[in-house]
Amino acid sequence: MKRPPSGGLFLAGMAGSGYRLGMADSEFSPAPMPEDDSLRTRFSWFLSGVSMIFSIPAFILMTAHVGFAGFASENGVSLLQAAFMVATIWALPANIVLIGAISGGYSLLGAAIAVGLSSIRLMPMVAAFIPEMRGPNTRRITLLFLSHFIAVTAWVMGMERFQHIPRNMRVSYFAGLGMTLTVTNTLVVALVYFLSTDFPPIVFAGLFFLTPMYFLTSLWGSARDRSIHVAMVSGLLLFPLVHHLAPAYDLLLTGFAGGGVTMGYVRWARARA
Repeated sequence: MKRPPSGGLFLAGMAGSGYRLGMADSEFSPAPMPEDDSLRTRFSWFLSGVSMIFSIPAFILMTAHVGFAGFASENGVSLLQAAFMVATIWALPANIVLIGAISGGYSLLGAAIAVGLSSIRLMPMVAAFIPEMRGPNTRRITLLFLSHFIAVTAWVMGMERFQHIPRNMRVSYFAGLGMTLTVTNTLVVALVYFLSTDFPPIVFAGLFFLTPMYFLTSLWGSARDRSIHVAMVSGLLLFPLVHHLAPAYDLLLTGFAGGGVTMGYVRWARARA
């Protein structure tokens, strides 16, 4: 029997927050590649990464940042501050948490802890992504720099395409992908913020909601192991209860509880094999 993955805690926590890590293969439609990829230059692979800005996942991410721009404007965050948050934090949930902390009058330490807890989910993503991206001669400083651009959408798009890219060209490809996603969405937030008075609040709310729903349905359809479904269902079912009992720690506790359920399922499945 194929061994189930051990990321149950991470997936359950993401299910609780509504953010998904997977996307169906058909949703990525990169331009046709030459028959011999070994003849392509690093700059060519970099441009391939840049071109993914025209994909459906990238478009969905941009619509979510349209919603974020409205959210920032309504909570008194300036245009420059909103754009700076997108470029430097580069994690939409963390940006929302930070604005919520600012609006709630949290101290600097309290806001930092809240953002840190919301972003701890990125640690296993980076740990899984870097070995796949690293080439035989990749410098550590390059990996440290590119790790800044690893977020949910970039992670999924990169992991989906790496199997089709020579290992020594993956860094170039992801540099084009990650940097373009970050710069583009920073500009989107700045532009929409400037025009935010022309958008009704319901439009911002609807666009903002597209991203978690998209990731949720995509991961379910592209899951290759039943344990992923168990993690998702556990997170979705447990989150309302956990949020009612401990709203300040709902995502974190949902991850632990749902992850425990998933690990129990994994052990049960192995015992039956």
